[in-house]
Formats: sequence, structure tokens, C-alpha cells
Amino acid sequence: MENVIKGLDEYFCAHYSDYVRLSALPGYVMPEVLYVAQDGNVQRRDPSCMRLSEQEGREELLRLLKEGLADTDFTFSFRFVPLRDRLRERYGKYAFCKVLPDILKRCGETVQSAGEKLDIEPRFWERIAKGTLLPEKNTVLALALVCRMPRAEADNLFAVCGFTFDDANVRDVVVRYLLEQRIYTPELRDRCLAEYKITNLPILREEGGRHEDL
Repeated sequence: MENVIKGLDEYFCAHYSDYVRLSALPGYVMPEVLYVAQDGNVQRRDPSCMRLSEQEGREELLRLLKEGLADTDFTFSFRFVPLRDRLRERYGKYAFCKVLPDILKRCGETVQSAGEKLDIEPRFWERIAKGTLLPEKNTVLALALVCRMPRAEADNLFAVCGFTFDDANVRDVVVRYLLEQRIYTPELRDRCLAEYKITNLPILREEGGRHEDL
């Protein structure tokens, strides 16, 4: 368990890029972003020089960052299909509802079995699967984790939904690590999510029931 968390911490330090938040941490040392090149012109270093992995005191800085974390990525599980997208969702080859069954099949799941692992009311999940509702980003992230999707399959779902992984978002960095490292065991997965205070993914857990989407 500790090795998994250590790996996550190293990955997070190397990828997390909310530089405003990082630079506000007590003890953070702002690197020289601008420098004079040999030709005499002022150049800008790659922004990655500002990440925690480049800080000498990264362990303490990461501890301070974790202390101040709170999951603000709450959304409902779905959104309504805009009028301009209704025909695409119904007839488009690459609509979410069209690619979902094949991706789930490759993961050894069905639409029904996947829905049973999500903390989403069945009536709403059914509409998401049929394309009359669109999934929010939290829903797709949770779906990828509970269905043990390879990163490439998660990227496929992201693409048809218009989502991308955002290095400036704590949730996105942590979930991407879990997918890339294929950490799907509920105990390990939930421990990693808890480490970074990620609480709003609609994953159905044994001790809890479903919530009502409004």
C-alpha cells in the first residue's frame, strides 16, 4: 500500500500544474522562469520547472498541499443533450452511446453491469447509455475505474465526450495515475482517492447506497 501511495505522490509531483496554487505554498521557491540565452535574447523556461518535482522540499510542500485539499469537483452525473447535438447523439457513429457498449465489452462488462457499479440512479444511467442524457466528466472517470479500463479506452470515451485530462486538476492527475498503473482493486483505488481527498466520483461502494440525482 505504501509503495502505491509513494508512486502516486511522485507522479503527482511530476505532473500537477496548478502553478498559482503551488506558488502560494509556504516554502515554495519560485524558479527563474525567464533567462538570457547565449544570443542575448530573453527566453522562457518550460513551465514544468515550476512543478513540485523540481523543488528541494517537495515532500513537505506536498504535505502542505494535501492538508488544504477539498474536492470541489461536484457535478450531477449527467447533463442534458444540447439541441445542436441531438442528431449527432442519435445517429452519429462516434456518439458516447454508440461507442460505450463496444468499450465495455472489451473490458468484460455490459451496460447493465457497469451501471450496477456506479452510484447513479438506474433510470438516469439508462438514459445516459441510450444517449438521451450525456455523462459528466466525473461519471466517465468513475466508469473507467470501476470497469478497469485501460488508459486508451478511457481516452476514447473522453474524446467522444469532449473531455481531456487536466494536469491542473488534482482529481484528473490522480485518476490518470490509477488508470496508467492499472490500480483497480477497490481498497487500493479508494486509498489513493482518499489520500488526495477525492470524494465526488460516483462509485458505488458496498457500505453505501445510491444517492438521488436531481
